[in-house]
Amino acid sequence: MAEIRSMAERPGTLRSTVEFRGGGFAPQRLGWIGPIVFVSLIAIIEAGTWAGIISNLTLPRPSAVLETFGDLWSTGLLWKHLVPSVTRLVVGAVAGASAGIAIGILIGLFTFIRAGLVPLVAAIFPIPKIALLPLFVIWFGIDEGSKYALIAFGTFTPTVVATYGAVDNVDRGLIRMGQSFGLTWLSIVRKIVLPGALPGILSGLRISLAIAIILLVAAEMLGAEHGVGAYILEAGALFDLERLFAGVTILSILGVTVSYMVGQLEKRLLDWRS
Repeated sequence: MAEIRSMAERPGTLRSTVEFRGGGFAPQRLGWIGPIVFVSLIAIIEAGTWAGIISNLTLPRPSAVLETFGDLWSTGLLWKHLVPSVTRLVVGAVAGASAGIAIGILIGLFTFIRAGLVPLVAAIFPIPKIALLPLFVIWFGIDEGSKYALIAFGTFTPTVVATYGAVDNVDRGLIRMGQSFGLTWLSIVRKIVLPGALPGILSGLRISLAIAIILLVAAEMLGAEHGVGAYILEAGALFDLERLFAGVTILSILGVTVSYMVGQLEKRLLDWRS
């Protein structure tokens, strides 16, 4: 050991630096791969339907679905169905996610609230929210109220679970460090707990919003004149696969848009991690 130390301290000795290889775990942006995979899949389906390998009774031609999109756009039916769906999704999801984050933070911070609410959340979380739609119709009517309530309730429970789980996973060493520096309870929550829990909260929000889209379709299939769910239900009743897949594609685009917006929110709120 002494010889190694003396060699390192000897003037003129070559010192080799070890390259940092932790960057291999950092996510890299390869945005061009997703569109290539998507376009390739569409091209395979298009070629398969033209060649007769894939039956039109099973999958419609993507070009026919695109023509249906053109008809929806030109006739104005696209916005007539999309605007009500987006409105219901935004109102219900914002209400449910806001309440879920607030309750989840309270459960994570206060033992008394945790003891009272965690068993309740555990009891209602596994219930299929779609099964509660008739009950919401009885309570709130068949109009918009029942749809907002179903989406909000379906968004609320997974957000609560994700939020208090994220608060629990905050490094307790950081909290003790803040206490040793004399920070107040409120300062520890604001400067340590909430920033540490934010990645888990946003990850849970992705799942909650995906559930909200599913419940949106279910709610619109019952007593809705306009909406993507009502459009899909009508197309399915007529066995019109082009319109059916056009509606499903609208939902996919809506889901990708929501995921992109959450991703942008993560970039803005979690830039301290880079």
